Amino acid sequence: MPVATKQLNFDLVVIGTGPGGEGAAMQASKSGKKVAVVEQATRIGGHCTHRGTIPSKALRYVITRMTEFRSNSLFRESGSSSNVTFEELRKSAAGVIAKQVDMRQTFYDRNRVPVISGHGEFLDPHLLEVTDGSGLTTQLRSEAFVIATGSRPYRPPEIDFSHARILDSDTLLDMKEMPQSVTIYGAGVVGCEYASMLRNCGCKVNLVNTRQKLLEFLDDEIIDALAYNLRERGAIIRHGEEYDRIEATTDEVVLHLKSGKELHTDVLLWANGRTGNTDDLGLEHLAIQPNSRGQLEVNDNFQTSQPHVYAVGDVIGFPALASAAYSQGRSAATHYCEGHLDHAPTKLIPTGIYTSPEISSLGQTERELTEAKVPYEVGHSQFKSLARAQITGQTTGMLKLLFHRETLAILGIHCFGANASEIIHIGQAIMAQEGPANSLLYFINSTFNYPTMAEAYRVAALNGYNRVR
Repeated sequence: MPVATKQLNFDLVVIGTGPGGEGAAMQASKSGKKVAVVEQATRIGGHCTHRGTIPSKALRYVITRMTEFRSNSLFRESGSSSNVTFEELRKSAAGVIAKQVDMRQTFYDRNRVPVISGHGEFLDPHLLEVTDGSGLTTQLRSEAFVIATGSRPYRPPEIDFSHARILDSDTLLDMKEMPQSVTIYGAGVVGCEYASMLRNCGCKVNLVNTRQKLLEFLDDEIIDALAYNLRERGAIIRHGEEYDRIEATTDEVVLHLKSGKELHTDVLLWANGRTGNTDDLGLEHLAIQPNSRGQLEVNDNFQTSQPHVYAVGDVIGFPALASAAYSQGRSAATHYCEGHLDHAPTKLIPTGIYTSPEISSLGQTERELTEAKVPYEVGHSQFKSLARAQITGQTTGMLKLLFHRETLAILGIHCFGANASEIIHIGQAIMAQEGPANSLLYFINSTFNYPTMAEAYRVAALNGYNRVR
């Protein structure tokens, strides 16, 4: 076993440099604590920057632009070509990743937070040993720790992920050529996003859903719109299916389903869940036990069963969003520094699903309000009626407001269409207000720039208000 070359002392050690780790490190450093971060990868930024949000959304962007190019009659008539390989498409993300890494490195440098490279493993509740690529070790003794190690795609042991035709959301990004057909097993957020992207590239898509609906946490009307849009583009959706076995050859992959169906495609994308990165952290020395998916249980202050050990981000499971992770990291560090947390992270966290078109939602769904017997009403704005959408040609979609019939308080916002993840934040600002400030009347009485997509709020508010007055 390598001999420790040195031992360093800190107030707080953060394991992982993704959004959650960065948020914790910056907050604690600005509060005057001596902080260090540990990163196993060769570059900072975590899975979000290198394998998750940034590369997949950059890939989606260039695919969307390519699709718009191909559908534009002006370019079709001019004979312009837009044929590019998958490798060329994914390379577009490289520049974005490099900029993100450089920018985030300056945060650590400016706040005098050292980044210690290597794999961290707890030796006791206050001692973390970090082993770098050459086998040299550094021991970090700290009063407190934040585990922000993120997650990775779940890989059932019986599936051979070393086969070139069996992929997950990480290895798919390394494809060089676009397959002609793909079966996606798992119709969660990742599965639906890649179904949209690959179908827009002309790939034949089988989307296998183990449940009876797509993304059941969404409002039913949004679910229906997503399913309709995917089918209209040519994707095949198969609900309520479970895999029996996978047969991979040099030419194809056959997914055998328990229903007896056989799906023959060029590649299989396994998109059925994620696993927290808690392997080999030495958590047994802290009496911390991850669940079956490698996730850690925390309280409202993001403390594990060991009060001085916090956990944030994907490693604690839901909502598993980069935006939420950063906020969780700051909250964990605040609790450590001040001993209390006066302002818990907001519960109003919007979902952002980057299908084509996008989906974003906030608050309660019609299903939830009906079950709770809340007297609500609905206001709609169809994008096809908005001048801005007509100008851009992105007329697919809608904005849906759910509000209390008596108080007019906004209870839920659901958007399906271009720039939905941006549009949602206008409503979020109003929904976060307390008392009369959270009112449908804000959108009715406000003046919106014209033509804009933001105008959808006024249209939807008037549509809903007419139902109760």
